[in-house]
Amino acid sequence: MTAKESILEKFRDGTLAGKTLTEILKILQIPYREKQRPSALLSNLCKDGVLFENNGGRYGTSEQLGLIKGKINGNERGFAFLIPEDRERYPNDFFLPRKSLHGALHGDTVVVERVYGESDDEAKVVQILERGYKTIVGTFRRDRRAGYLYPDEKRFSSEIYIPLSDCSHIRNGVKAVAKITSYPDRKAPGGEIIEVLGEEDDFFAEELSIIRSYELREEFPTRVEKEAKLQAAKTITETDLKTRRDFRDWLIVTIDGEDTRDIDDAVSLQKDDDGYLLGVHIADVGHYVEYRSPLDEEALERGTSVYFPDRVLPMLPRALSNGICSLNENEDRLTLSCLMKIDGKGNVKSYELVEGIIRSKHKMTYNEVEKILNGDKKTSAYYADVREMILLFAELTRILQTMREKKGSVSLDVKEAKILLENQEEIRILDYERMFSYQIIEAFMVLANETVASYMQSIEAPFVYRIHEKPSEEKAVTFRSFAQSLGLNPRFSAQDVKPYDYQKLLKSAENSPVYSVLNRVMLRSMQKARYAPENVGHFGLASDCYCHFTSPIRRYPDLCIHRIIKDVLRGNYAETTQKYTEFVKHAAKQSSERERRAADAERDVDDLYMTMYMSERIGEEYDAVISGVTSFGLFAELPNTIEGFIPLESLYGEYYYDADRFRIIGRERSYSIGESVRVKVVDVDFYRRRTEFRLLDRATVKYNNQ
Repeated sequence: MTAKESILEKFRDGTLAGKTLTEILKILQIPYREKQRPSALLSNLCKDGVLFENNGGRYGTSEQLGLIKGKINGNERGFAFLIPEDRERYPNDFFLPRKSLHGALHGDTVVVERVYGESDDEAKVVQILERGYKTIVGTFRRDRRAGYLYPDEKRFSSEIYIPLSDCSHIRNGVKAVAKITSYPDRKAPGGEIIEVLGEEDDFFAEELSIIRSYELREEFPTRVEKEAKLQAAKTITETDLKTRRDFRDWLIVTIDGEDTRDIDDAVSLQKDDDGYLLGVHIADVGHYVEYRSPLDEEALERGTSVYFPDRVLPMLPRALSNGICSLNENEDRLTLSCLMKIDGKGNVKSYELVEGIIRSKHKMTYNEVEKILNGDKKTSAYYADVREMILLFAELTRILQTMREKKGSVSLDVKEAKILLENQEEIRILDYERMFSYQIIEAFMVLANETVASYMQSIEAPFVYRIHEKPSEEKAVTFRSFAQSLGLNPRFSAQDVKPYDYQKLLKSAENSPVYSVLNRVMLRSMQKARYAPENVGHFGLASDCYCHFTSPIRRYPDLCIHRIIKDVLRGNYAETTQKYTEFVKHAAKQSSERERRAADAERDVDDLYMTMYMSERIGEEYDAVISGVTSFGLFAELPNTIEGFIPLESLYGEYYYDADRFRIIGRERSYSIGESVRVKVVDVDFYRRRTEFRLLDRATVKYNNQ
């Protein structure tokens, strides 16, 4: 046993746990003058993350010293919070004053020890385990002595020092990306500029800055592009035809947005005396993206396609996503198809999962389907061969919606802005519209996802489920208070809220001005849906078992489970279990993280576009609804979903914030969430990507009864 192993063993058995260096030397009977070697051993064990030294100079494992591991969430004012890794044991964050950070910055993974005194939620950093940033985006400034990158991420509370010799050729004021090369003690991190994005006031440079800040990839590695082109060149063989169900004579269509090019799903529907036969035919991406191949590794790293108003960052190269994998009109394509026999009440009586081949008859759009449903003669004539099936789509969708409503599904109708960039210069933001044609595809895809997940759970195969846990008691209580403040009457137990409780509350506000706001706050009260290798159900859908099966071109979990399903269908259950049991854990965790990253990036870019859009409308007036109330002002939402801020100081008179009832109250007036108001655009803040409104008048009619 080496000296390092010997000393570690004494920590594990508790002999040296929580001891200082002096105490350790005494226990080991080593003279203090010979402390250098044991001190070096302890330092190495601490560097390896096996042992830790707390701020009192005592050594031990994290458990022995009562240390807490987590991630730093910084604040631009210098202090920070620790988000604990073990949320079951530590459900709340810990406050870290600036003096207690000891060089840790936003995004770093650290261990901390608690500080007991005036509060029990304070801590100080003991050791930095991993730095959160390897590159960072910001604005470059240079003086006669050095250059500095000032991060866009204000929670990263330090500039990056760039030696003058490395940046003398870079212009002042440009947006740039710096690679962090060092984290010297008590000094600003050192770095080098690796990419200049554009001028500080350039809109597209700002958008690119957001993309870079989330470390999203625009280009694919050369070997990945090469493999994609090789796979895209594959032709459908006689073997494919013999081993697959041939659906090419079926009436099958795709329904997507006007500009969609990566078409994952196609649908077919037949009706007889026994009910409906719904076919959901999904692109067989796994046929072209082999497990553990460079293509697969890249797809796993990306996790999802990311959508911006002016571009898409696809999960797979376009040779696949827009080409051989896309279910293009009148082209033979390989699928994994879910065929469901459904009765008149919407119950799936039987189902079949098969590898198939299809030839989509039409690439339809949501607008075209909507026109057919509304009786448009020209569109109906053009699609005469599938018109009856489209009407049948609507018939089955209403049955499925009724069935899902009875189960208690929470049909959130949260508005999402439709942002368009035309001719690379004009931004258009359309008023929110939820067409019934969207609901058709949504209903069919949800049913297929449930059916597939239920089957895979029944055979206990390794799998990636889509789970959505019920709201925490704390959030349910807060949401219930919020609903009461709107004049609604929520009747549910916060300890055990059911999907039906939320659904009933939504229906009670369906025709009121507060409906949109209630949707949004209800969504915030819920847990975030995520991927997991174990099934716990989906609260929002009131579903016992759910997965993502229908979008393998743009989501990695779908691609992952396609492979598992196909292996099972081919009779390789034992091999599949051995092959994927550990992998699905990694895939679920990684995909959840990548999904959150993509959503945050999309939101930030949307906010940038909205701010630019409103910068050209300063002085204009709009009707709006108060969508948020804080101690420092109001938020108001326009019909096109753009939200603006009304500072408290811009209101006449003095107001105080009633947190329990979500309103601000003055001597003559009060303002509450859900009220209709008239606002004027007075300013935009590109730094915060926020529009500022001035309140002109309030509505004469309020929905709530305060």
